[in-house]
Amino acid sequence: MNTVLSRANSLFAFSLSVMAALTFGCFITTAFKDRVVPVNIHVSRVTLENVEDFTGPREKSDLGFLIFDINADLQPIFDWNVKQLFIYLSAEYSTKSNALNQVVLWDKIILRGDNPKLSLKEMKSKYFFFDDGNGLKGNRNITLTLSWNVVPNAGILPLVTGSGHKSIPFPETYKTPMSY
Repeated sequence: MNTVLSRANSLFAFSLSVMAALTFGCFITTAFKDRVVPVNIHVSRVTLENVEDFTGPREKSDLGFLIFDINADLQPIFDWNVKQLFIYLSAEYSTKSNALNQVVLWDKIILRGDNPKLSLKEMKSKYFFFDDGNGLKGNRNITLTLSWNVVPNAGILPLVTGSGHKSIPFPETYKTPMSY
């Protein structure tokens, strides 16, 4: 005859197996869903300064400032298996010293239940747009892209890039510093 502990162990192992199967079933129902939505990015102002970089050698580096608008409806991404979205705006460009530079300029977390429609106007960069040299001055192809990580209740964390991007040129001259 089985003891109480062996019966409890069997019940626990069976329950755990059923929970694992249910979790996998939850994951597989949304694993192959397309999570790309159209994104509209508009840049209204670009400013460039040449400032001293205090994080490395005492050389001057390019610092860019952007004013941008973002419009996107992220509602189709949300389903019963999405807990939150981590969205971020990144800039990609190439310089003489680096074939690919990627800089995150702005980010936001959208929880389930929050308004998933982005209609942001006249936003400034949340993080500094530093180049480790003078690669921003006169750069003709800086591409802004809105991407997001989907944080599910069960399953993998997909990284998705929106279907719209914006390529902008940076100015050929630096902004004149103001002295007071």
